[in-house]
Amino acid sequence: MHPNALLDLTTQLIRDVLKLDAPADSLVSYFFRQHKALGQRERHALAETAYAVLRQRLLWGHLAQSGHGPQERRLALLAWQGQPHVLKNGATADELAWLERTTAIDRGALPDKLRHNLPDWLANRLKDQLPEADFWALVDTFSASAPLDLRVNTLKSKREAVLEALAAAEIAAEPTPYSPLGIRIPGKPALQKMPIYTEGHVEVQDEGSQLLALLTNPKRGEMVVDFCAGAGGKTLALGALMRNTGRLYAFDVSAHRLDNLKPRLARSGLSNVYSSQIAHENDDRIKRLRGKIDRVLVDAPCSGLGTLRRNPDLKWRQSPKAVTELEAKQTAILASAARLLKDGGRLVYATCSIIPDENEGIADAFSAAHPDFEPLNAAEALEAAGVSRAQELVTPAGHLRLWPHRHATDGFFAAVWQKKG
Repeated sequence: MHPNALLDLTTQLIRDVLKLDAPADSLVSYFFRQHKALGQRERHALAETAYAVLRQRLLWGHLAQSGHGPQERRLALLAWQGQPHVLKNGATADELAWLERTTAIDRGALPDKLRHNLPDWLANRLKDQLPEADFWALVDTFSASAPLDLRVNTLKSKREAVLEALAAAEIAAEPTPYSPLGIRIPGKPALQKMPIYTEGHVEVQDEGSQLLALLTNPKRGEMVVDFCAGAGGKTLALGALMRNTGRLYAFDVSAHRLDNLKPRLARSGLSNVYSSQIAHENDDRIKRLRGKIDRVLVDAPCSGLGTLRRNPDLKWRQSPKAVTELEAKQTAILASAARLLKDGGRLVYATCSIIPDENEGIADAFSAAHPDFEPLNAAEALEAAGVSRAQELVTPAGHLRLWPHRHATDGFFAAVWQKKG
């Protein structure tokens, strides 16, 4: 494709995603369905530039106030600044001169808001939790894309064998530092056609998400519930940890998300999973299992602000009001999930949020309201599941707390309890 056409398409896509009226990945997918002739490389490049604009929205929006023509065109030029071939053959002489002037500006002299590219409410909540150097390290991490993490399906393969297969395909990869099941790939290679993927030896899953399944640590023959299963990444991890025995219930209010589990389940080789759409947290399907379950994982609906490396639009689409509304839902879901457990059973509450109101706030309130549940130390629970250096991952209060800049995972929180006998 001619660079000028590529810049025009980038401008169109940026205009669409900056409306912020739907998740960015949905808008990008819809755009590609409208432009079926695009090749895989062009799709990747267009998506990456759109996500770069979402990450740098405040800074680049400020820089794009100078110059001429549609602002989205200038944002596209800023997004392509690392690709001289595209700019040289697609941009005008005036645009190249503007871009040179703009990129010469000292970013360090700009106001903090333009440097951190976060809404004020979110920046303030993060500054309350982190020392200044840590805050800026987190900002830098959120300004880059995430690596590709895989979880090895231990029903079908071992980590060493998968690493050998990737090396044979000349794909750089290394073991994840904490999860004994994980592999990290710096780039974004197309794995979908490789036998290790098509035959279910690996699943794409962030290391932090793998740690949630390991924290739940289900055993052979147990009754386990993944209460908010979504597309089933943690469901598949739990099923493999159970060695395909017992019964694993995957519940979610979204039939569409559960539909996405079906092909993954078929590849995995698991036959102990029972997925079911529920209307709400007090659905009759839930009530029938009360007092019968050994372990429950509640990966609660949340702001998702721990995933800004992958979903940079969330920082612009979330708000303090939305977080407050989520807290009521999180509290109700956790209370309902707790009723499923038999005496001695384990309850894990998790989010992919970095906001304490959704994390420690919910966990502390649950502990206060449920004296029949004893908090467990997440480090000890992780060590029992074979997790390396678990102490690095846990707060003084005993909760799992993952930060992208410290642990190279998405931002996750988890608290764990045991129901008293």
